[in-house]
Amino acid sequence: MRKPQLTTILSISILLIALAARLIPGPRTIDDSYITFRYARNLLAGEGFVYNPGQPIQGTTTPLYTFIMAGLGLLTGGVNADFPVNAWLFNALADALTCYLLIRLGKFIAEPVAGRRRGPGWAGYAVALVWSIAPYSVTFSIGGLETSLYVLLLTGLALAYAKRRRALTGLLGALAILTRPDAVLLVGVLILDRLVRAVRKTDEPLSARELGAFLIPTLGWVLFATLTFGSPVPHSVQAKLGAYRLDDYAALIRLIQHYATPFMEQNLIGSALAVGLGLVLYPFLYVIGARRIYKSEPRLLGWLVYPGLYFLAFALPNPLIFRWYLTPPLPVYMLGILTGVETLVMGRRYAVSGTRYPVSESPNTESTNIESTNTAELSSSSFSIQHSSFSIPSPLLRIVLLLALLLLPTLLSLSEWRLHPDHGADRPAPEMAWYKLELLYRQAADFAAPQMSSNTVLAAGDVGVLGYYTPARILDTVGLNSPEALDYYPLDKSYYVINYAIAPGLILDQQPDWIVLLEVYGRNGLLPNPQFQAQYELIKKIPTDIYGSDGMLIFRRR
Repeated sequence: MRKPQLTTILSISILLIALAARLIPGPRTIDDSYITFRYARNLLAGEGFVYNPGQPIQGTTTPLYTFIMAGLGLLTGGVNADFPVNAWLFNALADALTCYLLIRLGKFIAEPVAGRRRGPGWAGYAVALVWSIAPYSVTFSIGGLETSLYVLLLTGLALAYAKRRRALTGLLGALAILTRPDAVLLVGVLILDRLVRAVRKTDEPLSARELGAFLIPTLGWVLFATLTFGSPVPHSVQAKLGAYRLDDYAALIRLIQHYATPFMEQNLIGSALAVGLGLVLYPFLYVIGARRIYKSEPRLLGWLVYPGLYFLAFALPNPLIFRWYLTPPLPVYMLGILTGVETLVMGRRYAVSGTRYPVSESPNTESTNIESTNTAELSSSSFSIQHSSFSIPSPLLRIVLLLALLLLPTLLSLSEWRLHPDHGADRPAPEMAWYKLELLYRQAADFAAPQMSSNTVLAAGDVGVLGYYTPARILDTVGLNSPEALDYYPLDKSYYVINYAIAPGLILDQQPDWIVLLEVYGRNGLLPNPQFQAQYELIKKIPTDIYGSDGMLIFRRR
């Protein structure tokens, strides 16, 4: 019986780690996820793609994930399905597949050409291992968001395009856009690259198959959204830009901090030092790694520039940067960095001595199979690396690579994990997987739900948990699912204590039956308003100091 190769064992181990890192913490569901779950539940209930029955508003930016949740719900209990659990399990599988694709990308970059190996391919394993436990991956996976599916589709899209799987590329591009609209940043670059290659005749002409794979899903949704909602652009995009108030360059500063600390270095050496070092070190390593990746496969250029495009697309409009916005560019950014480390450690020129591998397939071969990279597998047997000026024996090389590419980034990322989180289930989880606010809203929902019906109108700024666990019709004071709120924003800056405040005029005009809010949301505007005080009574206060609040307040109209 043939013994499994070292790389096979390593691959399986990484996939198992990815699953364990998500299954062990259990669901720690984020408020926005419940918005998607309510849309999915209403689909199953026959209400249509709506948040509030009878009000067709596209308050979610992830229609594909919504349909997937509805499909899983149909198989697991219909409207009574446990959507948070379904999302938790689905996302765990999606992230494990992403780790697999990252390994495949690493192997593809290292694929031998004309007897020369472009590299040992360890960077792919290193990134997959880091991603298996990365807080920015695990947090939003167990948080029930579409992030895991989105990253899987983007990673698969890059690999499919590099492997010249044209129809698959078109389909994955369409599905990525239907998962999150900002996928157009990567899809657009790849479309441009494909068109240039076709015009210059360095690639095959566009085929009906690849065009259909992309256009049928995207145009189908555009038509449905236009007929149903009046526009294919999610209503929630406009609402977020209007309701939140931010300091100038807030998004830029947050993104700089993020790109400087991809492995959570700030937990060990402090934010100031980590950002200072990261701003110099990581762009340098990324440029080196990206250059080598590009030389290995020029078709990956679009994927390599994606982190920069993503940075600009979110920094320039200066939106409120939610934590899950920071995840999508990380896989390629990490791969570039660790490929840069691998390149510096190995030197510019190296080949596996005593072995010659076949030349890669023709760029115009439509049927290229992803499995062909198996010829590039590293054997567990010893080998030596020949460099133009020196030679490193195999044991030392492997120690250096494992420490530099596998262990160090993973250990840095593990610094964000806690064996005993201070809230929620007592299971290991990233500290970033914070959902204290969601637990408070669940308390509020449990208190209010028995006193409500489907005719009750409940107003809140964070509507996910409340909308999922109460039967009420929701007045979304941010405006994500309630277009009537948009006319009341932006507010005068005097109303804000933090980056959000409820518009007093919205409440006084719409007259909701119940209001649930953090005290800080209404401190300078709604709560001191005499008309509000006359019309509403405080019936419960849940203690909390989140965002500097003096409790979570539950009001009912007198």
